[in-house]
Amino acid sequence: MSQRRRLPNSLRWRAVGWMEMGLAQADVARRLNVSRSVVQRLWDQYQSEDSVSRRPVPGRPRATTPAENRFLALSARRRRTTTVPQLVADYFQASGRRISATTVRNRLHNAGLYARRPVVCVPLNGRQRRNRLCWAREHVSWTQQQWASVLFTDESRFTMESDSGRLLIWREQRTRYHQSNTVERHSYRGGGILVWAGISLGGHTDLHVFHGGTVTGLRYRDEILDPYVCPYAAAIGNDFILMDDNARPHRARIVEEYLEDHGLERMKKPARSPHLNPIEHLWDYLGREFAALNPPPRSLHELKQGLLCVWSSLPIPVSDNLINSMGNRCRQCIQVRGGHIPY
Repeated sequence: MSQRRRLPNSLRWRAVGWMEMGLAQADVARRLNVSRSVVQRLWDQYQSEDSVSRRPVPGRPRATTPAENRFLALSARRRRTTTVPQLVADYFQASGRRISATTVRNRLHNAGLYARRPVVCVPLNGRQRRNRLCWAREHVSWTQQQWASVLFTDESRFTMESDSGRLLIWREQRTRYHQSNTVERHSYRGGGILVWAGISLGGHTDLHVFHGGTVTGLRYRDEILDPYVCPYAAAIGNDFILMDDNARPHRARIVEEYLEDHGLERMKKPARSPHLNPIEHLWDYLGREFAALNPPPRSLHELKQGLLCVWSSLPIPVSDNLINSMGNRCRQCIQVRGGHIPY
């Protein structure tokens, strides 16, 4: 008995050629080791369609229509933080039919939407956006020599445990920094230890750890300005400029008087603009390098020693590359009219 099997197109055309040469269908079936009915259908198809290729076989109907696919994609775009189970429920409420979570994911992927972590940014109001835009326009034409006179400083808090919360949004590829794909969140997390540092082209200060208590204007003057900033300014020269943020201790009267008495110029940085200070990204680098330490710290003392060790081995090109990006940061800020930029 002949074994039932599918014939490739090459054998199908060969069978037709044999029959056109006068070979009987039974002989053709015997040569191909198929039943005569297969050869008969093959010949009938050739006579009616002038082709012997396999006809497309319709599969199972899709669970959703094109209009329903657009509904799912539009729902995900309008509510970027919605989850797949929520979309399944929305679809059931709108259509009265149930579909699987896998179907929803596939439809979103077909629409170019993928679950990704959103960019977390600080909230911005209209006035803050205008101030950021003005600052960017003022500094967009600065040369590398001008940026070389700036000491970029900042504080950061490190804790024993990192933030493990994960929030996913639906977005298209290469739209990570689109305004609708960002989530605003205040930066204070609490706990751990507070550190300070400064960077400039070609160098950086030591890492300073604040030991207990609240950082006041007096502590900022005695622990930061006097032992770190003032000697650094002397090394850079008369063009020295200090960049810090608008934290209350930095704007205390005792700090303003100290800067004025020592002839230190301060750059006015717009509020809520961490990505306009390149040292902010250095904290991310420091955190990644610190997280790779083995064994991990088990006490605040080990946390402090680990941070000091990682900072002391910081490659200068890492901080230089961040400072050299200031021109592009200003251009990006102008392009988005003072909004969040992809840094």
